[in-house]
Amino acid sequence: MNSTNKLFKRTVMMVTGIAFISLCVGLYRLSGFGVDAFTCMNLGISGFLDMQFGTWQLIMNAMILAVVFFTARECIGAGTIVNMVCVGYGADLLCWLVQDAGQVEMTLPLRIGALVLGSVFAGLGVAFYMVAEMGVAPYDSVAIIMEKLTGGKIPFHYGRVGSDVTVVIVGVIFCLLAGDSLWTIIGLGTICNACLNGPLIQFFRKHVSEPLLKR
Repeated sequence: MNSTNKLFKRTVMMVTGIAFISLCVGLYRLSGFGVDAFTCMNLGISGFLDMQFGTWQLIMNAMILAVVFFTARECIGAGTIVNMVCVGYGADLLCWLVQDAGQVEMTLPLRIGALVLGSVFAGLGVAFYMVAEMGVAPYDSVAIIMEKLTGGKIPFHYGRVGSDVTVVIVGVIFCLLAGDSLWTIIGLGTICNACLNGPLIQFFRKHVSEPLLKR
C-alpha cells in the first residue's frame, strides 16, 4: 500500500471512528439509561452552568488538551481537533433529529436498543480513530498518559476504567449541585460504559480496527 492510499485509509478510519463516537453519545442520551462517563461529567457541569452541552464539551476538551500537549504530545493530530469540535455537537444534532424533528417516542425496546448500540459504538469508535494514529480525543489520551507515566504498570484498559469512574463522580456532584435529576446523566448505561469501555476498545483494536488497517 503506497503512502497516499494508506493516508486515505487512515483518514477514513479516523472520520468513521469519530462518527461512531457521536452516535454513541447521542444514543446514550436517547436511551435514558445514563450516558457514557465523559458525557456524564460534561452534562452535569453544563447543566450546572446552564450552558449548551456541545459548547461545554469543547471547552473541557480544550483544557485537557493543554495537559496532553505537555505530557503526550504524540497523541495530538487532526483527529484530536475533529473529535473536540464534532462529537458534542454531533450528539446534540442526533438528539434534535430524533426528539424534536422526528418526534420519535423512545419506547422501552427502542431505549434498550439505543443502549446496546451506544455501548458497541463507544468501543468501536475509539478503537477506529486510535488505530488510525491521526490523533486521539483529549480525554482518551488520559489513560494513555497514565500508562506512559507508570511505565506500563497501569495498562490502558485499567487506566480507562479509573478515569471513567472518576469523571462519573464529578458529573454526579455537579448534577446534585444544579438540583437536576441524576437519572438524566447516570444509570445502567453509565455503569456499563465505565466498566466495559476500556476492555471493549482493546478488543475492537485487536480484532477489528488493526486488521482492517493492515489489510
